[in-house]
Amino acid sequence: MESYLSMRNISKTFSSTGLKANDNVNLEVRKGEIHALVGENGAGKTTLMNILYGIEQPDTGTIMLSGKEIMITNPLAANKAGIGMVHQHFKLVNEFTVAQNVVLGTEPMKGAFFFDNRKAEADVAAVIEKNRFHISPEMKISEISVGQMQQVEIIKMLYRKAELLILDEPTSVLTEQEIQRLFKTLRELIKQGKTIIIITHKLAEVKDISDRITVMRKGRVISVKDTADVDESEISRMMVGKSVVFDFDKGVDGCRDAVMSLENVTIKKKRQGRPILDGISFEASTCEIIGITGVAGNGLTELEDVIAGLERISSGRVYHNDQDITNITPKALRDRGLAYVPTDRLKRGSSLETSVKENLILTTHHDFMNSGGVFDEVKINEHSKRLISEYLIDGHADVPIGTLSGGNIQKVILARELEMVKDFVLFSEPTWGLDIASSEFIYEKMLEMRARGVAVILISSNIDEILALADTVIVMYRGRIVAKKASGPELTREVIGEYMLGLKDDYSTDDDCSSDNDHSKNDFKGEDN
Repeated sequence: MESYLSMRNISKTFSSTGLKANDNVNLEVRKGEIHALVGENGAGKTTLMNILYGIEQPDTGTIMLSGKEIMITNPLAANKAGIGMVHQHFKLVNEFTVAQNVVLGTEPMKGAFFFDNRKAEADVAAVIEKNRFHISPEMKISEISVGQMQQVEIIKMLYRKAELLILDEPTSVLTEQEIQRLFKTLRELIKQGKTIIIITHKLAEVKDISDRITVMRKGRVISVKDTADVDESEISRMMVGKSVVFDFDKGVDGCRDAVMSLENVTIKKKRQGRPILDGISFEASTCEIIGITGVAGNGLTELEDVIAGLERISSGRVYHNDQDITNITPKALRDRGLAYVPTDRLKRGSSLETSVKENLILTTHHDFMNSGGVFDEVKINEHSKRLISEYLIDGHADVPIGTLSGGNIQKVILARELEMVKDFVLFSEPTWGLDIASSEFIYEKMLEMRARGVAVILISSNIDEILALADTVIVMYRGRIVAKKASGPELTREVIGEYMLGLKDDYSTDDDCSSDNDHSKNDFKGEDN
């Protein structure tokens, strides 16, 4: 079948780092297919799509669309050519309405100077109706769910008459139900004659949604396959050079002594009607992984900050080994042995301009000083050499950590934190944006901690991660715990998704069943109609 899109002999080297992100890459995409582009972090997928969308310019190579060579110098040129892109992190203005976000940059005007909001809403409503979305153009972005934000990004492309849609990790923050609704939308768009390229690390989704697969590794195309001809294990092998399947033995006998516990922890800010955290209670015990999940904006970030000592609580108590540690400082928590792998590895977890070896001793630097208060360089170098080897860090001890890949930065943080762990460790979104091989390494270290008798708290919006690792699963919705379940075959992605969306609540009271909650349920049901 003749190609609709041909990217031929694309090469791109970044002068600042010397990294060759794309090395003579050829990509062929057929009209009316969903084409999955897969590979580890650093494989060159996003760079290739940024070239197609005009964000980056190739050093060499040509792009053909419908048999004609085109020059794409910027995203506006890509839009004019019928190419649209939804980035992994949504580019929406929270205080603007859906319609205002969709038309941003191409606003309809009244005369020469005035924005025609009524026409914008009417034009966007027409796109929404044609494509059977369930969202109002008048709603503010701050009022809608993450799944609806994904819809807005797709509507933006359709409003600009995109025929080729690029989606970069489109399901990374969606629940199982939202993923299935997204896939239903994508299949409808294919029926309308659109063509879709999807970048994803989730191999089950590759099998579910795509027609063909292009696999990249280290800047080159390794293989192109019909999706029906390969299984997840084969895709994994092509991506990383070996088969990776996340199927872990969660059986650890004994232990279960409470290490850290929260009792009715609540955070309420002035002029906010609903608490950010509302009566949170749970125990984290030895030899156990507590998995805490929920959709972004439902209290996971605030809970991370409370456990790490970075957020004071309004009421309730926090205990460590039966001692009250409510609202103690982060340093005091560190002194008690808290190991912490934060969500934001770049700003909170590391100092990007300092060296790898300096980052490896950030929290324990006093242990590397001699009696005169001067750093013992020999001791630091020996320590760094050992951790770099043990944690398979691909980077020299003396280079700035900011020059490393995301996976290697995370390994540095992991090495530093797990070296100091005593009896409890907090992981928050530990594999966000990481590839399969890096994720597997982190999971293995997490399981090692549990086997050593450490209490592990895992905060993650990745349901697959929670199901693969957690012994006990806690689901949060609107700052409350709505489910606390032992891991087992009956606890599926679909079940957890229902709790994450507020459709189920094991701890609801009459007061909880407010019109606010009912509205959320009606919104969800409406989207499926």
